[in-house]
Amino acid sequence: MIDRRILLATTAGLFGFAGLRWLRGDPARAAEKFEIEKTDAEWRAQLTPQQYEILRKEGTERPWTSPLLKEHRKGTFACAGCDLSLFASETKFESGTGWPSFYQPLQNAVGTNQDRTFGVLRTEVHCRRCGGHLGHVFEDGPKPTGLRYCMDGYALQFHAATPTAS
Repeated sequence: MIDRRILLATTAGLFGFAGLRWLRGDPARAAEKFEIEKTDAEWRAQLTPQQYEILRKEGTERPWTSPLLKEHRKGTFACAGCDLSLFASETKFESGTGWPSFYQPLQNAVGTNQDRTFGVLRTEVHCRRCGGHLGHVFEDGPKPTGLRYCMDGYALQFHAATPTAS
């Protein structure tokens, strides 16, 4: 039988570990300068609450909730914060993770930082123009890059390609 003190200590430890995310302060890239910089109030006014939580507070959406997950038209995926084009639709693939995934960003579109949230080292991906958090990149993607840019769909917006006259 589990001792009540052990159960309470374990539960408190798990909540404390989860709480570290909010205690870590502002993102490490806060000292970085970006082309587009706005006050917190300006970002809150421009973005939906979910976009704000993801782009400005490095949150994440629940898997399988992004409307962009099933987007298969030709076009470009852009930053929801500043509309910078980030990914071409040709680089999108079905990763089975529940988030839109790409094997390569457009040239000069994203930046990366080390993310040690929860004691796990990951590579965080952000918009190079406004610094908005987009997701993470992993080394388990398809050829030709072997990378999987696992992006929060609410951090992106889709612009369909305009049909060309034949």
